[in-house]
Amino acid sequence: MLGEIFDLIATTLWMIVGIAVIFGIYLAVSAGCSYVHRLYGRGKEKATGYTSLKTVTFGDESAVTANRVASVAAVVTIFVLWGIATGSKLIPFTILPPPFVGESSFTYTATNAAGETADGTVYITVVAQGDTETKTQDITNSATGFAKDDVLLISERRSKILKAQNNDDGGKEEGYRVTAIDGVSVSPNQVVPFADGEILMTAKGSLQVRPETGLTMEALYLPPPEKVWSRFVELAKEGYQGVGLWENLFWSLIRVVLGFSLGCLFGIPLGFAMGLSSWFRGWFDPIVEFMRPVPPLALIPLIIIWFGIGEQGKISLLFLAALWIMTIAARAGVSGVNISKVHAAYSLGATKTQLLTKVILPNSLPEIFTGARVAMGVCWGTVVAAELVAAEKGAGKMIIAASKFQLTDIVIVGIILIGVIGYGIDVLMRMAEDRLVPWKGKG
Repeated sequence: MLGEIFDLIATTLWMIVGIAVIFGIYLAVSAGCSYVHRLYGRGKEKATGYTSLKTVTFGDESAVTANRVASVAAVVTIFVLWGIATGSKLIPFTILPPPFVGESSFTYTATNAAGETADGTVYITVVAQGDTETKTQDITNSATGFAKDDVLLISERRSKILKAQNNDDGGKEEGYRVTAIDGVSVSPNQVVPFADGEILMTAKGSLQVRPETGLTMEALYLPPPEKVWSRFVELAKEGYQGVGLWENLFWSLIRVVLGFSLGCLFGIPLGFAMGLSSWFRGWFDPIVEFMRPVPPLALIPLIIIWFGIGEQGKISLLFLAALWIMTIAARAGVSGVNISKVHAAYSLGATKTQLLTKVILPNSLPEIFTGARVAMGVCWGTVVAAELVAAEKGAGKMIIAASKFQLTDIVIVGIILIGVIGYGIDVLMRMAEDRLVPWKGKG
């Protein structure tokens, strides 16, 4: 067990290094873009609206708005880094070496049972992934001894075993062995290079040929942007597994909206009750604090048992994902109301109903909107899990089905579309907040 813990710690440390490198590169690009933007826009940026009336802005969250130039640059940077990492054809220059594709060869030296040596040449054709049309090279055997020339057809980033003894005269006799590759001595379990890759001699004397894999990512793990785009166009036209792309997105969206709405419908009043009544707070606090850290994924077995595999189960899971977030947000909004405003309202003769509608509710709305944005994001993250419950339609179902066949491009299309729709909903919620809560951050 101690060894497993050390392995876990070592893995975590390597993850920290990898994340730090990626994040460092991204921040370095951000710093460069920021410097260029400052040089170009020096003296042009001026505060407008309510912010222009403030004498102190540093530390004031309401005075900080997103720089749209930075947002565009960030998105472009992500796509550029994506293209570089995958060797995309959209990038006009090469930074990371791609995997070898083309024709190559190497010569091996073999010794037979009689102690004689002979050379044979192996002609290699490396094809791109998915290429089913390219054939092996047509060769004329130029070998003069017992060693015979051979051909190999290998997919890029893959390796193939060559058993020279099966092709050579007397190769299956005891004492036959390959002794050198391109003049370099080789023995079992040893790796030797050739012009466009490396060769491992196995314990049984076979040759495992592995062409150069390059430093770009394989499409199985992360396809290039143009492949994802072409898959998106194909899905938009033909759908996937008999269901249209937009139909899948519609069903995911309607489930999220219904689950989120139910969470708001019950969560906001519950949060207000907990914020205004010590009895209700004591009554519901154990339940809310117990359920809050439970991930929605852990509830799937119970949801199936209780509600079956129909739509009720999926919407119930999304409802529970949003309920506790909205409850805590509403409770925090009530607790954060400035007590001086409450005293002022009472001193002016306000009733409890007027206090609730004119003071507590308006001052709670910023917290409620923040909670709603978080809850909507969690619901979108949960919809994939919700559609695991025997869904026939939905973006999550499409992602799960594609992942079973290692169709990474479809998975990425689904993830991007979920993110874009979620971002669009978040923008609409921000606009609603600006319209309904214009006093946020203004005391």
